[in-house]
Amino acid sequence: MFSVVSRSVGRRVLVQSTRCMAQKPPKSAGSVSSSPPPPPPAQNSDPKESEQIEQPVLTRSSVPSLDFSPPDPAEQRTGASSRDNLSSADRQRRAFARVAFGLFTLGFGLHVAYMGREWEQEELQEKKLTLENAPAGRWERTKNRYSGMFSYFSDPVMTELLPPRTAAQYPPSSKPYTLLISVDDLLVTSTWDRQHGWRTAKRPGVDYFLAYISQFYEVVVFTTQYSYTAMPILDKLDRYNFYIEHRLFREHTRSQNGEVVKDLSYLNRDLSKVILLDTHTEHAVTHPENAVIIPGWKGDPKDNGLVAMIPFLESIAIYKPADVRPILTAYNGKNIPLEYAKRETEGKQKHIENWKQNKGSTSNSFGGFFGVASRSTQNAPLTYLEQKRKEAQQQYLEEQAHIAKNKDYLESLLKHEQDVMAAQAPSNIWEMIDTIRGNPKALDANIPPPPPPPPGMGFVVPPPQLPAPAQTQTPPKSS
Repeated sequence: MFSVVSRSVGRRVLVQSTRCMAQKPPKSAGSVSSSPPPPPPAQNSDPKESEQIEQPVLTRSSVPSLDFSPPDPAEQRTGASSRDNLSSADRQRRAFARVAFGLFTLGFGLHVAYMGREWEQEELQEKKLTLENAPAGRWERTKNRYSGMFSYFSDPVMTELLPPRTAAQYPPSSKPYTLLISVDDLLVTSTWDRQHGWRTAKRPGVDYFLAYISQFYEVVVFTTQYSYTAMPILDKLDRYNFYIEHRLFREHTRSQNGEVVKDLSYLNRDLSKVILLDTHTEHAVTHPENAVIIPGWKGDPKDNGLVAMIPFLESIAIYKPADVRPILTAYNGKNIPLEYAKRETEGKQKHIENWKQNKGSTSNSFGGFFGVASRSTQNAPLTYLEQKRKEAQQQYLEEQAHIAKNKDYLESLLKHEQDVMAAQAPSNIWEMIDTIRGNPKALDANIPPPPPPPPGMGFVVPPPQLPAPAQTQTPPKSS
């Protein structure tokens, strides 16, 4: 019994002490309160009512806080400005920031003024502009130069995609025209079967097309594939580099409105003698007058669409018009092989009729359907175009026989070239930097020299060319 009483007394003492400590500390004696003392409780005769009045209503705000730490005076707002409390280091940093901002603004203004300066001759040549068509106002010049700073991501990697044509390499009478050929769905396409999976298939007649048409044109492959994916394909199509003179890839294209565009103004060629053979219209939006768009190949083994384009292309190269763009425009939107075959047949019939009337003394050549008249010196009903076509076919057969005869030697040359490239490949980052600077790795002395050519080997000499028609040629009219 005594233990129970003592335990309850101890609990009461502990609770009382906790309540006292939780209350706010009393005010100091020196402080004088201006508030009046609380009124005395009202006298009530009923003890039960007095007990009810004396009991306070406990709310969340009336419960004393258990936080015994005094309030931090630093957290109390004094009303003073933060500028007055800055240290000297903060003032120095703020002053330095203002000076830096002022210098940046001044430098940017000077740079804007400098970008609006007059055009320089070298700058006009780089941008392929003249004083007549270049922006004339200061703001226009500034805008043009600033937009050129961001064109790195959309323009080709070079301003001139092809090297200049020299008279020694390309005589005026040899290959004056440039033929740009796409790869995807034109020369090759991707096929799939259950046995082999995905493979790259060559279009029927692609080998003959490249070998034959390269006699008339400077053949340039212009594909939207990247070089590391297109190079193996082109090495298979032209194993000995006889037909394709230049190769252009995705990095040589231009991005316009999110589309890949083959901008011919970067070719470094006369556009009046450039033909773009492609399967996508959006690739030629900058120069549609130079484009020949044909349907893409989807893997049909009986397709002859590529070979069917040879007569039209060879006729342009044989008759050498001053500008190919009116001719291409006349055939735009038509089935070119079919339309051209009709006109060639009509020209052939007219040629035969004239020859019969004149007994072979004078006759109009096939150039009549191009608007070109010429004289035939032979007493056979062969047009000028047929004569040149026969010579080109004979030259094609001689070239193929020459390649087959010297195939072993050509393969040895190809292997030697591959060995040299492997030996000159950089093996570390320093050799790579030297190669970029123009100092390639020295050739290993263990690599043997290229094999000598076999006896009697030489290039096939093309047959003499007949003189072109003397009359001025005009493009065919669209029917």
